[in-house]
Amino acid sequence: MFHILLFEPEIPPNTGNIIRLCANAGAALHLLGPLGFDIDAAAVRRAGLDYADMANVRQHTSLAECLAVLGGPRLFAVETGSTTVYSEARFRPGDALLFGPESRGLSDDVLQGVPVARRVSIPMRSGNRSLNLSNAVSLVLYEAWRQDGFS
Repeated sequence: MFHILLFEPEIPPNTGNIIRLCANAGAALHLLGPLGFDIDAAAVRRAGLDYADMANVRQHTSLAECLAVLGGPRLFAVETGSTTVYSEARFRPGDALLFGPESRGLSDDVLQGVPVARRVSIPMRSGNRSLNLSNAVSLVLYEAWRQDGFS
């Protein structure tokens, strides 16, 4: 199983879409607070449909708490400034894939805790800011799962 870590997510429909994605891909979703919305918000429920019951979703007060609960998994940060493309990384079950908040991405303080070799990015055309969070999670999670043979 892979772990998706959303650091301070801000947009309820993105989180709802990611709940649905994790349910379908067998990944655990970890929401690292503070959240920019109430997890019971209608927008989260609407986007997640009935998948919330099939998804493994946990809330944590901090990244450190989440990593401790998970027993210190290999941590990959997905951010726009990396020179390593996500498809070049070698993922394995149990890895944690960290994504930043929609409006600002991961802070330098958070990135300092992730080895440079495990900071990956998604290729985009020059001058663009970033992909939608749920789309970015989809790309990286499915690549990790593909490398594991979709088992």
